Amino acid sequence: MGLIRLRIREFADQRGWTLKDVAERAGLNYSTVKNYVQRDAMTMTDYTAIRRLAHAFEVTIEELVEVLEE
Repeated sequence: MGLIRLRIREFADQRGWTLKDVAERAGLNYSTVKNYVQRDAMTMTDYTAIRRLAHAFEVTIEELVEVLEE
């Protein structure tokens, strides 16, 4: 099973956003965003959340998701 990491912190820092800003702009719970940032690697996540985050950052899903291991 592959491992991924979401580049939330990187994109938030580039824009000067807090994690609360990210959550509001993506329409997600702050705890969800915080959980994704704190995890070094994930095997599964909610596709809808990834799509919302990518939209909030105005990047593609491919840019947001870093594949660590396939």
